[in-house]
Amino acid sequence: MRTPMQPVLIIGAGPAGLTAAYELARREIRVLVAERADKVGGLACTESYQGFRFDMGGHRFFTKSKAVHAIWKEMLGAQLLVRPRLSRIYYNRRFFDYPLRPLNVVRNLGLVETLLIAFSYLRWQVFPYRREDTFEQWVTNRFGRRLFQTFFKSYTEKVWGISCSELQAEWAAQRIQDLSLKTVLFQMLGSRRTIKTLIEEFLYPRCGPGMMWEAMKNRIETLGSEVRLKSDITRLHREGGRIRSATVTSGGQTETVAVEHVISSMPVTELLKRLSPAPPESIATAVSRLRYRDFFTVCLIVNRRHLFADNWIYVHDPSVKVGRIQNYKNWSPDMVPDQNMSSLGLEYFCQENDALWSRSDSELVELGKQEVERIGIARAADIEDGCVFRVPKAYPVYDATYRDALDTVRTFLASMDNLQTIGRNGLHRYNNQDHSMLTAMLAVRNLVDGEQHDLWSVNADAEYHEEIRPSRNG
Repeated sequence: MRTPMQPVLIIGAGPAGLTAAYELARREIRVLVAERADKVGGLACTESYQGFRFDMGGHRFFTKSKAVHAIWKEMLGAQLLVRPRLSRIYYNRRFFDYPLRPLNVVRNLGLVETLLIAFSYLRWQVFPYRREDTFEQWVTNRFGRRLFQTFFKSYTEKVWGISCSELQAEWAAQRIQDLSLKTVLFQMLGSRRTIKTLIEEFLYPRCGPGMMWEAMKNRIETLGSEVRLKSDITRLHREGGRIRSATVTSGGQTETVAVEHVISSMPVTELLKRLSPAPPESIATAVSRLRYRDFFTVCLIVNRRHLFADNWIYVHDPSVKVGRIQNYKNWSPDMVPDQNMSSLGLEYFCQENDALWSRSDSELVELGKQEVERIGIARAADIEDGCVFRVPKAYPVYDATYRDALDTVRTFLASMDNLQTIGRNGLHRYNNQDHSMLTAMLAVRNLVDGEQHDLWSVNADAEYHEEIRPSRNG
């Protein structure tokens, strides 16, 4: 690629957008990053309140990619802590170790229920579903219906807001490919098969994930490129299949910027609505069928030095609305300014502007207090303060119609010769931050080196990123 006269426009300053900008900037290619929010990091930002830091989702820094790992170490070095992984499942008023351990399962469920799970597993191994179109079919074929109903159904439907019979099997194949639940059953049945385990530790920035993306922003600016916060791309002006300029609104001021190339990590549905002239009506129809799941975090400041040892707890119990609980002090002590205090992040999954989302912050903090007391991890009386952070368009939904709609969108985007989409929302794919970074790196190689990587396939057929497989000699 020749050195462009105009900047490469990067839309979004999350892990994908910033990685693309950094890869270009260090090749001495001028970049303009436009970020609508007031901070970098996107879904992986770090929020703060009263001196406490809060991670929107709990972002583990673990990857099989040496290139991604190298960037993380380059940015933060010794500021990356090595953290032990510890999590549990709350179900039926009991806490289960996760990954599941046979003795713990038997103790919590009882011998009879454990045997019923084992027999259910055997039944579905002999007589499986012939088709695996849905999440329910995919999981049941591998773990049996009883285990599906015990440890998958309630939590999954709480997260996605749709039935497991509507959620597509593609999501399961991508995210939980061959987790240890299956091998626990082998162990329960006396098999000597080698058990594959989840990662036991991960890296974590001392002051939360936003620390990583602030460091990358600073590096990009040191290299002579620009990262604009509170800047929205309101129009992308095209001539046929080429974007010529972008209208940027920032601080009440609007300007039109000529661009050489566009790399976008904004939700692909919003990107297409900003094209001028607009795409054909068939594209607008496809866009309307792509859905998202939103969530918010109720952040609680607790007057207790120690609450529980886990990094996070999955809440499978349908009697409470919370889906997952983060214990930030166990991610890094620096997330809490006073070591005599603790802080929790209660994650609620919903739709933007639905009844739950629309409750006032004070109502949601009160809900959080009630639910942590009901679960038994803290007393409401010990909670001194709280706040709420909302995250729209957090999860692309894999429903029954999304694949056809996304294929239509992909075909249209392929006709744009100087536009690439990257990251979770840019590809409408449930990527982790390392996979999002990889899509950015490959987009830069497509642009600068003339390579032809299919960004939509990154992570499509990969092993589950947390699973450690034994070597063939092990």
